[in-house]
Amino acid sequence: MRLGFFTMPMHPPGRNVTETLKEDRAAILLADRLGYREAFIGEHTTDRCETIASCLAFIASLASETTQIKLGSGTVNLPNNHPAQVAATVAMVDHLLEGRFLFGIGPGGLRSDMEMLGNLDADRNAMFVEAIDHIIALWTVDAPYQRKGKYWNLTTERTLLPEVGQGVMLKPYQQPHPPIVVTAVVPHSKGLAAASARGWQAITANFLQPVWAATHWPQVEQGCAAVGRRADRDHWRICKSVFVADDDASARRYARDPDGPYGFYYWNLLTKRKSSGGSVDIFKRDLSMPDAAVTVEYLLDTLVICGSVEHVVEQILAFRESVGDFGTLLYAGHDWADVALAQRSMTLMAEQVMPRVNAAIGG
Repeated sequence: MRLGFFTMPMHPPGRNVTETLKEDRAAILLADRLGYREAFIGEHTTDRCETIASCLAFIASLASETTQIKLGSGTVNLPNNHPAQVAATVAMVDHLLEGRFLFGIGPGGLRSDMEMLGNLDADRNAMFVEAIDHIIALWTVDAPYQRKGKYWNLTTERTLLPEVGQGVMLKPYQQPHPPIVVTAVVPHSKGLAAASARGWQAITANFLQPVWAATHWPQVEQGCAAVGRRADRDHWRICKSVFVADDDASARRYARDPDGPYGFYYWNLLTKRKSSGGSVDIFKRDLSMPDAAVTVEYLLDTLVICGSVEHVVEQILAFRESVGDFGTLLYAGHDWADVALAQRSMTLMAEQVMPRVNAAIGG
């Protein structure tokens, strides 16, 4: 099992944005030094707590300061962007990273972004599919391009000057394009089947209960089977909120406190879910439990893995037993309310937890 990193990120709204951006960069640089294999970074336009407005710009800022870690968009929300702009920027970032880029895509999940960018009431799944089809075409065909769609038309026919490069799109470093990754946030995700049929890889979100996370792999298998491809569990990534400390008591104080950084994270997610009228069933272990029982304390108790090295290893192995084998565990990034403890957790995860997990799996 490989170790990766995934951050949206989410900080209390009172924190200085300049400082949180420095903190977000420091987390990726630390992950790189510790040997985390990859890191995905999210983006939002209209959120005071999630302050990375462009994951591609953020990733570009890390290209020359990282050495081995792969960096991924987590995700580029395609309905919010023009496909040609995404295609060109992703190609550029892929060259900056010399192939260390993973293209995470999605339809977007923040309702205020949808409203601001004019697609709150649109069929964003249809926009998402059209956008990625446009993007892949721009990477794999030659100018002048002749793409017509419901939402975007793409061409440079009237202005093409190939001898000087005008009207010609940049192609990515990785050919035919970077690996494409999608994040699944609901049980029994039908989108995973469609994505897997196209050869894309899956991330299971960290706020799904294990019983629902386990429903994702059958969808991947279904999509692969539809096109005669073998599903490979090595390509399945699962994100989890994890906190490791030198002792169990310290871990619980930091990660199970409703007023702490992990508590803020799940309070924020729960509040947004409720305010949009969405079901909180994804947060439940048992669908028969009343909605009122889905509290921040409940989420911290059931979704956060925390403790000493020994106990975190036990919890990860138990989680793997419940969902099945998967290739990469993505450590979810949270606000560094205590910098020393947060960095210590990431270090213990890489240097002690994962070697023991893999020794147990190998045994």
